[in-house]
Amino acid sequence: MVDRKDIGSWLSGPDTSGISKYPGERLGLPETGPGSIARAGRRIVAIIVDWGIALLISNLIFGGDAWANLAVFAAEQMLLVGTLGYSIGHRLVGIQVVRLGGGPAGPLAAVVRALLLCLVIPAVIFDPDHRGLHDKAMNTVLIRR
Repeated sequence: MVDRKDIGSWLSGPDTSGISKYPGERLGLPETGPGSIARAGRRIVAIIVDWGIALLISNLIFGGDAWANLAVFAAEQMLLVGTLGYSIGHRLVGIQVVRLGGGPAGPLAAVVRALLLCLVIPAVIFDPDHRGLHDKAMNTVLIRR
């Protein structure tokens, strides 16, 4: 006969044995400080700064065309993340894009990340480690510096 142990109980709650305690734990990153996962607040401020810079440049050069705004933003992300590992916004808030293993993101990862970031949806769908689809696609992570 089937009893309560076989089917479980809503009183016992969900199984949390496979859930990590903090973002980045599964990736071997520290909970806080340098090398830890960059949280949402820093990411949002960084993208606002980068978008503002792109708008400023686009308004000065292209008269504020919407597609030019997006192109300038993508170019900024590709060039700066591909060469330095961070954009201007990232630098201001103290975060950096790295490969999972600690190496630099590199140009290919920067191009793919920027293109997916411009689509918006891949950036707002993220896992428990706060890695968006654009980061998962290129095996990168945004960490605190």
